[in-house]
Amino acid sequence: MKKAPLYSRSRRPGSPSDAAPAAPAAAAVAAPSGRAARLRAWAGRHERRLWAGSLALLLLAAVLQPRLAPGPANWTWEQIDAEMRKSIAAEPLPSAAAKAYDAVLPSLVRVVGQTNDADDGSDDKDHRGVGSGVVIVDSGIILTNLHVVQGAKRIKVTFADGTESDAVVTGVQAENDLAVLKASKIPDDLQAATMRSTGDLAPGDHVVAVGFPFGIGPSVSSGVVSGLKREFRSPEGDKILTNLIQFDAAANPGNSGGPLVTMDGAVVGIVTAILNPSRQRVFIGIGFAVPIENAASAAGMPPF
Repeated sequence: MKKAPLYSRSRRPGSPSDAAPAAPAAAAVAAPSGRAARLRAWAGRHERRLWAGSLALLLLAAVLQPRLAPGPANWTWEQIDAEMRKSIAAEPLPSAAAKAYDAVLPSLVRVVGQTNDADDGSDDKDHRGVGSGVVIVDSGIILTNLHVVQGAKRIKVTFADGTESDAVVTGVQAENDLAVLKASKIPDDLQAATMRSTGDLAPGDHVVAVGFPFGIGPSVSSGVVSGLKREFRSPEGDKILTNLIQFDAAANPGNSGGPLVTMDGAVVGIVTAILNPSRQRVFIGIGFAVPIENAASAAGMPPF
């Protein structure tokens, strides 16, 4: 059935317009009334959709209103402090040191250098050196200290998930007491540590030392960077290490080769020595780490 036109420009017989041409003002009034008619016709054709859309908007407003409702006005600082304390008590945040430890832990390695061929599991210091290491390439490339594996006939590494493997020395940087190891067997999901330049490292920055002090671990200790570009002479006096990071996070024999880590979980150094004027070989508050730039170059990696 043919619909009647919403409006027509044709003149109806007998209309006043037959007598005289329409004035410009009359034409201007006709257009809006025509648009209104078209809008009403469109609304009629889409009435169901309009009702459905309106209902959806009402439901959305009902759901969002409680969330968007403003909180109590004019809170005092005491009220804000109390609410924050209540929130922290209900859901305590992990410490920065704990987050740094969790970030580097998957890349931590226990390193054992044996000076004989026996594999009796003994911790006899006469033929066994225990230290730490860190994975820098997920194919099983590990950084550690040279003195941990020097002279070893067999090197064994244990990854964070408990996987044990033999390893071989593939690179040495004696002037920085560094050795690069390659494990023969690695975990399927091995993760390499994130390394960060020491360019913006400053005294007072918080760091953690992670490793196996006295073979116990993994262990973590927290402290700060105490100084930069330090020198260290070995107790025997036959070796001088330079450009070291000085730190006061507790480190002991067994931490050697382990990572020095910033609070964002990035490795900035390899723990290499502790300063101790006594013969007890225990930590008195001064440890040293080789900057990661030197350590990375030992593995043939490009500088930062």
